[in-house]
Amino acid sequence: MKQSIYGLTFEQLTDWLTKHGEKKFRSKQVWDWLYQKRVREFSDMKNLNQSCIDLLEANFSIETLSEEIKQESKDGTIKFLFKLQDGNVIETVLMRFNYGLSVCVTTQVGCNIGCSFCASGILKKDRDLTGGEIVEQIMQVQQHLDAQGKDERVSHIVVMGIGEPFDNYDNMIDFLRVVNDQKGLSIGARHITVSTSGIVPKIYDFADEGIQINLALSIHAPNNELRSRIMKINKAYPLEKLMPAIDYYLEKTNRRITFEYILLKDVNDHKKEAEQLADLLKDKRHLSYVNLIPYNPVADHPYDRSEKQAILTFYQTLMDRGINCGVRTEHGTDIDAACGQLRSKQIEKEKARKKNKQPN
Repeated sequence: MKQSIYGLTFEQLTDWLTKHGEKKFRSKQVWDWLYQKRVREFSDMKNLNQSCIDLLEANFSIETLSEEIKQESKDGTIKFLFKLQDGNVIETVLMRFNYGLSVCVTTQVGCNIGCSFCASGILKKDRDLTGGEIVEQIMQVQQHLDAQGKDERVSHIVVMGIGEPFDNYDNMIDFLRVVNDQKGLSIGARHITVSTSGIVPKIYDFADEGIQINLALSIHAPNNELRSRIMKINKAYPLEKLMPAIDYYLEKTNRRITFEYILLKDVNDHKKEAEQLADLLKDKRHLSYVNLIPYNPVADHPYDRSEKQAILTFYQTLMDRGINCGVRTEHGTDIDAACGQLRSKQIEKEKARKKNKQPN
């Protein structure tokens, strides 16, 4: 299988072309055809000489994802199920907000983090996505928008789909540099958010990258006992290791961090957990925002959505303690809302289909 051309940053593309005998200016032409004109065939790059087109066709692919399923919600959310060249499938989601169009991308085929409430981890990690496969999710969504003829563009990105982004760090960083490049899609760094479950060494690395991209931490519990019960990663990186890494990030970047907190009925949604969370964040509240997330129940997990009053009490407790917070607006609740649900359903359907085809 040829690698995706989208996996190269502009500098990497320039180096590759010059090493293969092409002039340096060719990279700007190729970049323009890919990200401004958004062609789907190298042969459509009209101002390239034929030898350059042949060189690209021999070594790269433009399209490595194919659309398998597209679910559209009443609220405008669209969930795409894409098939990769090796037959694996991934999810990508387009969400509409009053500030623009945001795409949630996937970074791995499956997930090994194993959060007990998450649909993404039902199926274990098969492999990392390449940088090109992550970029192409944005390109496929943008090409869908182009086809609608409404002159809409992807303006925001959240790296919060299937997988742990910091477990695929190098490919994720290449992706960020490609979509942020002003010569290409030019999606502003402050319009991009990367979420992690708390891989501590990579939080330090991310702080040192010198980029203005936002960081979100999936914290989901304010103490080690509870967090280890619902997020096994806390056993490797407990709060005593995690919070100093967050402090380092805040000191190095002076950028606000978002703490993601999924509310699970009668598990982590009591007033006492809100008080503990406020205590945990009190010395960094000037650069913290807590995003309270109503839970989307998953068939294979034993959790339920918190009652509205419990959510309100949790929210008010944090606000009373000076912790800036909000309750996340829900999107796509009528189309397999939880991340990973569509993918796991489709894989189970395929398994059942193959089983039914087997002779007795």
